Amino acid sequence: MATLPNPLPRLTADPSGRALGLDLPAGRLVDATDDGPWHEPLLWHAEDRPAPGGWAALSPARSSGLLPVLLDVGGPHGGPEEWELSPDAMSYPGDHDAEEVLAEFWEEYAADAPDPDEDHPGKEKVVEVFGEQPALDGTIAPYGPLWPGLAAATPLDADPDARAAEIADSLTGSGSWLKDPRVALVPARRSADIPAAIGWCGPLNHENDVARLCAVLRSWEDRFGIRVVALTFDRLVLSVAAPPATAAEAEAVAAEHFAFCPDNIDQGDHDTLREYAEHEVLNGRVWSFWWD
Repeated sequence: MATLPNPLPRLTADPSGRALGLDLPAGRLVDATDDGPWHEPLLWHAEDRPAPGGWAALSPARSSGLLPVLLDVGGPHGGPEEWELSPDAMSYPGDHDAEEVLAEFWEEYAADAPDPDEDHPGKEKVVEVFGEQPALDGTIAPYGPLWPGLAAATPLDADPDARAAEIADSLTGSGSWLKDPRVALVPARRSADIPAAIGWCGPLNHENDVARLCAVLRSWEDRFGIRVVALTFDRLVLSVAAPPATAAEAEAVAAEHFAFCPDNIDQGDHDTLREYAEHEVLNGRVWSFWWD
């Protein structure tokens, strides 16, 4: 795949981006990686918290190959300059098959799901604090240790980019769990490619090559109208324009979420895939993933 032209260096001499048809607020270019400065900027982000409509105002950048995303610079790990970005560790998302990636993870993590009938170090303390945990087949029911296959696509109930702008505004308003969000622009072919394009390493303990996860995001773009809306040091937030509308649809998608990010269930607020599907996937306009 040919390298995507990067228009960000033009912002050095033209900070407002007028030559690109933009009217950017004050911002900064970021080239910091875990191995030192990258040979070109990886992203631009604004200096100040955006006002309502800040995401939508960046829409003209798409024609220049720049896609919007929110970055939280207020967490304990600071902004992207401190995130140990590793673009040189990333392959190309289009080189991977989403179902193969998910099947590999499912068969690894579903087989390793904890069985409460099996003794293990610290089991007594776990039971004391959290109570008895569900058995393996209860955790991932209605599925078993064999990969159940991709969920079927669901109908759009909104334009994907309009839904993304709506969710972005909600995340930049008061009461958002994002501590200090900034609008950012990333050179990428698709919204799904943004994490790999900047060398984001949030899922490091799960997958070192985030392009493999971006292949799944591409598939979710096609089937569920997702957009990558926000990144923190270790969290990924997606808008969803075609959310599952039935319990069966939500459970099929929840199985993909478990493979994509086991911590969402293993260390989340819901003990089983069915509970997770009901509360986090069914009719959900936002999907969020966190890796320990």
